[in-house]
This record gives sequence, structure tokens and C-alpha cells, in this order.
Amino acid sequence: MAPEIDLSRLTVAEKDALILSLLPLVGRLEAALAQIAALEARNAELEARLADLERPRKTPDNSSLPPSKGQKPERPAGAKPPRRSRPGVGRTLHPDPDRVVDATLAACPHCAAAFPVEQQTAQQVYDRIELPPIRPDVTRVRLFGGRCACCGERVSATAPAGLEPGSPFGQSIAALVVYLHYAHAIGMERLATVMDEIFGLSISEGAISNMLARAQAPLLAAAAAIQATVTASPVVCSDETSARVSGKTWWEWVFIGSLAVLHVIRPSRGKAVVQALFGAMQPLVWVSDMLGSQRGHAVQWQVCLAHLLRDARYAVECGDTEFSAAFKRLLLRAVAIGRRRQTLKDSTLKQYEADLHRRLDRIMAAVPVGEPGRKLRKRIAANRAHLFVFVTNRDVPYTNNISERHLRPSVIFRKVTNGFRCEWGAETYAAFRSVVSTAKANRASVLDVLRFVLANKSPTQPFAELG
Repeated sequence: MAPEIDLSRLTVAEKDALILSLLPLVGRLEAALAQIAALEARNAELEARLADLERPRKTPDNSSLPPSKGQKPERPAGAKPPRRSRPGVGRTLHPDPDRVVDATLAACPHCAAAFPVEQQTAQQVYDRIELPPIRPDVTRVRLFGGRCACCGERVSATAPAGLEPGSPFGQSIAALVVYLHYAHAIGMERLATVMDEIFGLSISEGAISNMLARAQAPLLAAAAAIQATVTASPVVCSDETSARVSGKTWWEWVFIGSLAVLHVIRPSRGKAVVQALFGAMQPLVWVSDMLGSQRGHAVQWQVCLAHLLRDARYAVECGDTEFSAAFKRLLLRAVAIGRRRQTLKDSTLKQYEADLHRRLDRIMAAVPVGEPGRKLRKRIAANRAHLFVFVTNRDVPYTNNISERHLRPSVIFRKVTNGFRCEWGAETYAAFRSVVSTAKANRASVLDVLRFVLANKSPTQPFAELG
């Protein structure tokens, strides 16, 4: 320990000398303090990075990450799950077979004794199904005429209805081409090969492209009728996903009403898309995730509980056992009530709704642990009025899963084809998906509906005759 210095005994010159001797130490002290501050900042940065690394990874099960971004774990060898048991029944026999083949015994195969036919009964009955050779049905049209002996003009007969000059391929082929290309993501070259090898029909890629272009007008007419039905629905579910158009990122929107499903592809993800479609019309309830552009379009808004469940699960995995765990249990309770709505009275549902809000009040008093839990609580505090709209309205789903299911084929189409090279292709595809999704919602045959629409039959309810 350094001895104490009595400064009162020092002369002015000695004090000045002492101060000058300490100046280098002051400079080194300042440099050391600056270095300590830099190290503390670096330490805080590394601690934040370490916290991010130690935080559970986001997956499709605990976040809004799409399933394609997830990775399934490796299954151990020999750990194949047992097959689900089912009754030992075979395929149902066809109600109207084209032919019946009876095989009878002439003699017993064991003792060679005669075996009369009238004593034999069917021991085994089964179907053998084959596809007949597929070949195009070609109708050759000949329009007769000539030069009129009276006026001298050259004239020809008028073609029968449905057999007018133009493309040699009829509506059945056009419907099949549109269906295979858009519904099953078969590219032009492969589609030409399919038509040649399976159907025996030689057709070029250019002819296929022309069929798709001609299908645009009737598909858009049907989509306009679908739009009128969707915008008039009291409950609308909506979602969106990205699409590639002319090398740029666009957005495919889906709007699901009670009787129809509308798809549109637009360059924007904003509210203007919804406002342009619905105009002054306002549904009673809008069901969606918590994206800002999905809000404010209806009298009431129902938040998708599946998205919140995944967010709560992630917050719990990050260590928030105070708020997020209790909130997750509350959401599961609400979902269980939603599944039983059809068997419960209106008065019972109102009691359940009040009970859910009381439970939520107690949960909101908890203090979350960790940043994910704090963010989740802040979102719930701002949107708690939109959590349980479905409880007392049986027509409102508690998740937006139906919208995601209707967008799944479009996501697959995007991944297979890498998008659209022109805007009219995207517009035609959106109209096609509207027709197909609406047909499935009405339990109609997709191919029959396509034939119906491409024949320029587009009444106000284009699927009423096929439902």
C-alpha cells in the first residue's frame, strides 16, 4: 500500500511536478475506461447473440413459418409406426359391370367326379378393371356450296352449331388441357406428350397456349359471378400468399364465402386489394390472421386461433410459463367449445363466452417472461375483443385453416412452374382456381364444371345446375 502524502508540506513547484508526473497516468486511465466500455458493449452483443442461439428454433409447429420451410426429423431404423387397423373388406364391386364371366367346374379337381353346374354356387366374386384404348373422336365437317346459277355469287352452307370453323379441338379437349395444366401443374411440353401418348392426340405447345388464352374470357365471366356471391356473404375468410408474375413478386388472395371461393392475383398485399373488390359492401364477420391489411373490412373480426396457438407455443418454449402457458390453455379450451357449438344452446354459448373473457382477465394480469411472451401479451391486449367472436356465432370458424387449404394448390403450382410469364396467365389461373374451388365447395365435378364454363354458360350461379 502506497504511503500517504501530506500535500500541505509540498511547495508549489513540487505540486506542479507531481501533477505533471500524473498526466500520463490520466491518459492511460481514459484509454482503459474506453476499452472497458467497448468490451462491455461487445459483451452485451455476444450475450444477445447467445440468447438468440439458445432460443428455440421457429418451426411450422410453433410459428407462422410455412410447412415447406420446416424439416422433419430422421426416423430411427426399425421405428416404422404400425399401420392403422381397419376392417378386412375388399373393394366395392361395380354396380353395373360391362360383362360378367362365369367360371364353372366340369369335375371335382380332387376326385375327378362329375360336378353338375346346378349344384355350384359362387365361391369368389371380384372385378377386373381395364381401360379401353383411348382415341380421339373426330368429326369431319364438309360445307357444300358453289357458284349460284342465278346471281353468280360463290356461296357455301352454314356450319352446324358447335362445329363452326376455327380451332380443330373441341370444348372437351380444351377443358381437359386447362384442367391438367392448371390443376396438376403439367407444363406445356409435358402436356403435349401426355395428350399424344395417352389420348393419341397430336397437339402442339402453341395450340395448348391458344386454348389457355381462349379459356380466359369464360373463366373471367364465371369468376365475376363468384365475386358477386363472395362479396355478399355474411362471413368471409381470407388469406394471401406470394406469386411470381413476369419475374416479380405478386400476391394471390383468397376470399371464401358460404357458397363460393374467389381467387385474385394482384401486385399488392395492401388493403386496397380488398377495398377494390368489396367496395361499399361489408361482411358481418371477417376471419383472418393478424396481418394489418386483413383488418377493418367487416363489422367484426375473428382472429385465427391456430396462429395464436403457435405463437403461444413458441413463447412457452422460450421459457414463458407465466402468461403464454396459461393463454395457450385458454385457447385450447375455446377451440374445444367451438367444436361443440352445434350441440349447445345459445344461452350456454353466451355463458361460455363470458367465462372465457373472465379467464382472459386473470391471465392478462400475469407478467410474461422473455421477449416472445411480452410481444404476445402486447398483441393480445390490443386485439382481445377479436378472440372469441366465433363462440356465439356458429357460422364463424375459429381458425383460418380453410383459407390456407385453398391456397395450398397455388403454392404447389408456383413451386412446380416458377410462376407466370405474363399477367393474363396469372389472371386466367386465378379465375380457374375460383371456379375449381367453388366447384369443390359445392361438391360438383371439377371437369364437368370446366366443360360447363368453357361452353360460355355463365349464369349468376354457374354451379347450381351441377351441384
